[in-house]
Amino acid sequence: MLLHIPNLLSADELRGAQELLRDAPWHDGRVSAGPQAAQAKNNEQLPEQCEAAQALRQILLRGLERSPLFFSAALPKTISPPMFNRYGGATNAFGNHVDSAVRFLPDGKGRVRTDISCTVFLSAPEDYDGGELVIEDTHGPQRAKYAAGDMVVYPGTSVHRVEPVTRGQRLAGFFWVQSMVRSDEQRRLLFDMDQHLTQLRGSVGETSGAIVGLTGSYHNLLRMWADV
Repeated sequence: MLLHIPNLLSADELRGAQELLRDAPWHDGRVSAGPQAAQAKNNEQLPEQCEAAQALRQILLRGLERSPLFFSAALPKTISPPMFNRYGGATNAFGNHVDSAVRFLPDGKGRVRTDISCTVFLSAPEDYDGGELVIEDTHGPQRAKYAAGDMVVYPGTSVHRVEPVTRGQRLAGFFWVQSMVRSDEQRRLLFDMDQHLTQLRGSVGETSGAIVGLTGSYHNLLRMWADV
């Protein structure tokens, strides 16, 4: 499932993030790529432990905590610490690749199975040319280039790429989610059910017999499929 989540970050949070990125200590982005992806990767990245990355990470995590749409879609069990990249100039693209199935957390704090990949856009789309995130889907390539502060989530199993940036700079945060529900198909069904339930609650209220019954069905399916 590919999902656009608008306004993950507030205007103030976005301004703060962009200020931190302005003087950030960028380095070669290939340090976090596996052997195959490193052949296709040509961008810059913030060192994970630098002050700017740590401050930016907290901004993104606060945005995630406020987002019921993210929780409904991802059903997160573990979120990898967000990282940050820059595309532009001579380091301007990332060719077709698939993310590693398992990523090791910093300082030996465990592992994350990369069920879901996430990108938070930190540059306004009018500030750069190119740079679309292209996700190969059963319905054909899906292209994502959203407003600054927006996020896109998509299956970690997808072949994807970042098109060359031919003007300006594309700044973004990215991270992975290990979901409580491993199957993308099951997550999609739960997400659709939750969104329809939300709409129904707005029209018939929380205590309707049908709402109570459907809510029970949602939680029983989650109970059946979730690994917590």
